Amino acid sequence: MGSNDVIRACTSNLSQQLTQLTMSQSLCTIYRVHNHLRNVNMKAYEPEVVSIGPYHRGKDNLTMMEDKKMCYLRLLLQHKNENIENYVAAIEPLELEARKCYAEPISLNAVEFIEMLVLDGCFIIDLVRKCNMIYLREKNDSIFHMDWIINSLQRDLMLFENQVPFFILCKLFDLIEVPNQHSRLIYLLLNFFNSLFPGKVYRDTKDRSPAEVKHLLDLIHSNWHPSFDWLDFEKNKKNEKKRWRFVNNATELRETNVKFKRIEGVSLFDIRFQDGSMLLAPLTIEDRTESLFRNLMAYEQYFGDNQISYVTDYVKFLDCLIDSSRDVSILSWHGIIDNWLGDDEVVANMFNKLTDSIAGPGIRFVYADVFENVNKHCNRRRNKWMAKLRRNYMNSPWAVISILFAVVLLLLTVAQTVCSILQVV
Repeated sequence: MGSNDVIRACTSNLSQQLTQLTMSQSLCTIYRVHNHLRNVNMKAYEPEVVSIGPYHRGKDNLTMMEDKKMCYLRLLLQHKNENIENYVAAIEPLELEARKCYAEPISLNAVEFIEMLVLDGCFIIDLVRKCNMIYLREKNDSIFHMDWIINSLQRDLMLFENQVPFFILCKLFDLIEVPNQHSRLIYLLLNFFNSLFPGKVYRDTKDRSPAEVKHLLDLIHSNWHPSFDWLDFEKNKKNEKKRWRFVNNATELRETNVKFKRIEGVSLFDIRFQDGSMLLAPLTIEDRTESLFRNLMAYEQYFGDNQISYVTDYVKFLDCLIDSSRDVSILSWHGIIDNWLGDDEVVANMFNKLTDSIAGPGIRFVYADVFENVNKHCNRRRNKWMAKLRRNYMNSPWAVISILFAVVLLLLTVAQTVCSILQVV
């Protein structure tokens, strides 16, 4: 083979591989969390009771729910008086498209892969239907007799790695309920996840096309965001050229006359700073909160596409406010943090580690203006003087008592001096 032949052959092979790589990467929507992120807290990305999709399939601790999936499918077919062949026939043409959604090669053969999609998809759909329509539940269904199972299922079904493509759910929903009523499927899913959110949910009034939804975590992310009347996109673009500094923790901000106030009726992400007061919506912290934040931030790491990473930005904001249990206590006292974990130190450690191995905040940081206004407030001479006074002379009850005693003593001395002058006069 001559030199030119070698060049042409290599060029042809590399071009073909590059084309295939570009096509496969553009279709990927379901990834594994990279090791740097996973190693910070592996459990946050691992399912507790149910495996969905291929990544966690076959794990010993998840076998109980595999039997439950099969029971749900059997009862579904009985109630619908249908044959399983209809479901398999509907999913089989979508097998190759579904495989391309996974970033890693799937070792399952066609039969195993389709079986998994049908079983997992039917389980999800029937579960959310039964959550919404009590009359569909079996009397002895253990899932609805123990709250911890529902809580774990809500957590597991939103995990970054624990997903099936959304178009598989839509196709199965067409068979289980009415065809092309995918907005109802979205309603049932969001209703199922409602108690998982640790703060108020703001949803856009415009319905998102089901064809745009990648999977359940993507659906959750797109329905939990700042209110658009608060988020100024034009101002946010200007922030790309602006340099900003992080703010101090809650203890230090309070020393510089920053007040913390709880606001109701707004999205969790709608943080404001007005007239020396930081306005924050209440945040409930429970066992599943860390896992939810971590998986949503992982999603933003993979699907940023120069969009605003508001979950990552929010967590970074709280990481700035919280350095120790004392900061958590301040926010709790003002009703901003509702700590169901009980220990303020645990909450502080959680937020201090949440952004480890996370890229960001980026140039389109949502809270850049808030940070700038807070820092301007703190750098005013009067507020810096107050901070120094509180830090050096009022940092303990005994210091406060000493200052009060000194003030009283000074007043008594002045009074005595005035009395002496009046007697002489």
